[in-house]
Amino acid sequence: MSKQLNIGVIGAGRIGRLHTENLLNHPQVNVKAIADLQIDHARAWANGLGIPLLTQDAEQIISDPGIDAVFICTSTNTHIDMIERSAKAGKHIFCEKPISFDVRGTRLALQAASDSGVKFQLGFNRRFDPNFRRVREIVASGQIGDPHLIKITSRDPSPPPHDYIKVSGGLFMDMAIHDFDMARFLSGSEVDEVYVQGAVLVDPVIGELGDVDTAVIMLRFRNGAIGVIDNSRQAAYGYDQRVEVFGSLGQVNVQNDFPNSAEISTAGGVYRDKPKHFFLERYEAAYRHEIESFIKAIVNNENVPVSGEDGYQAELLADAAKKSWLEKRPVSLSEYSMSTS
Repeated sequence: MSKQLNIGVIGAGRIGRLHTENLLNHPQVNVKAIADLQIDHARAWANGLGIPLLTQDAEQIISDPGIDAVFICTSTNTHIDMIERSAKAGKHIFCEKPISFDVRGTRLALQAASDSGVKFQLGFNRRFDPNFRRVREIVASGQIGDPHLIKITSRDPSPPPHDYIKVSGGLFMDMAIHDFDMARFLSGSEVDEVYVQGAVLVDPVIGELGDVDTAVIMLRFRNGAIGVIDNSRQAAYGYDQRVEVFGSLGQVNVQNDFPNSAEISTAGGVYRDKPKHFFLERYEAAYRHEIESFIKAIVNNENVPVSGEDGYQAELLADAAKKSWLEKRPVSLSEYSMSTS
């Protein structure tokens, strides 16, 4: 394969545009085409970037023999179809999370990618955050001993629009799925059991739509560790992203990222700016690094760092979390896996 990769981006919403702009800054990438059902809304932006082909039909990208890889940045309900068609066409695939809302469908899509021999990477960008990656390295090195407690705080600055809530898959599949992946990544262990307490404390309409906006999720890991994830759709002070791993020999933690490190001290108090506002700012570097790793895996014929199996396991945890909330009981992953096999 040529060292210069031709890539097509399917979906020109917020995340599709972010990936496109990062791809254009990669020296081994040529963004050949962008597809979106509402392509006219993206035309001025794409023309300004010099993208050769803009289309409403994703098939023009999937069937183009000159395109080596696709970025699937469409709504979740389209992912399985896009993955299966792209794999059949021999395209390497980068897909945003989650793969689907149906773990059976996810398994079939991943099998299609595996059978075709293409690279498949999932968009769990937080793994590429330098601070979180450092936590994983420290845990894996044994510096803090055996992990006992894993704590993850993930709170958004404001809830998404109601129309988005309707199609998002809910807090567990849409928002906490990143935290489920982080739990597996940081601990180096699979999860055996999930127990959830959820509430509607931010926006009553979210409850009317059958979802929660506030949750505490307890995890029991296979290695014996215990995990706690707390989620909220609204933190008045900004985007709150913190982790801690406590072990037999010590602990390692990561606090929020701030726009600057200035701390102001006056007679009225000591204060600083609020954390970076949302995920595009907080994980700006991580988004670049995940693209670099995907391109490197293709060019060097290496394994991708975030596999479809990682996506599948996170979806299982998200679905088990929802089941725990609905049924008000701990859910064993062995029980859940048997029911979805």
